[in-house]
Amino acid sequence: MNLATRQPRQKKTWKDLYIAALLEADDSRLPLMIAEAERAITERSRALFSSSGDSLTEKRALEEAFYALQALKSCFEIHGTFAQAS
Repeated sequence: MNLATRQPRQKKTWKDLYIAALLEADDSRLPLMIAEAERAITERSRALFSSSGDSLTEKRALEEAFYALQALKSCFEIHGTFAQAS
């Protein structure tokens, strides 16, 4: 591959990581994906806390995403795996 034509990787946003965790089908990767999304959400929440401006909508979205990840993590811990759709 020609390195000159390669695009630099963009850092994934909290939303990207959150959606990736929700859609992860590999049970062995799910805990890592959840943890990565939680870290990104926490970092973004801290950034919004220290910034000025109207960010109520994003703050609410961050909170809801965090709770959804907590629910996903709890379900995974209880069941150990997710049943595949038939």
